[in-house]
Amino acid sequence: MERARNKTSTRTYPRSVRVNALLQEVLAETLSELSDRDERIGLTTVTGVSCDPDLRHAIVFLSSLEGDVTEALDEHRRHLQSAIAQQVRMKRVPQLKFIVDPAIVAGIRVDEAIRRARSSEQPDEAL
Repeated sequence: MERARNKTSTRTYPRSVRVNALLQEVLAETLSELSDRDERIGLTTVTGVSCDPDLRHAIVFLSSLEGDVTEALDEHRRHLQSAIAQQVRMKRVPQLKFIVDPAIVAGIRVDEAIRRARSSEQPDEAL
């Protein structure tokens, strides 16, 4: 019994990671198709998905979430959930919540800080 317990705990690719990756793939494909019909979605990219263990809710991380994109995603939420139901065999289809990826936001802040630092250094180099 102990041996079996250790074997399952040493998996390198747990179920939750597989489910999140699969949902990300389905949502990215579906958003790509929707962007052809709804210009508000534009170049929005799915950067990740975090699904609850009970599969009731999933947070979809996006590259950007401007006003028009938010409205479009809210309008297409049922279509996106339907695409998941059709393409993925799951006990439940999670309710989707869309947010901006915090890593993207942090990266933008770091990039802006670097630009400010470089622009403040340039006058010193001219001397």
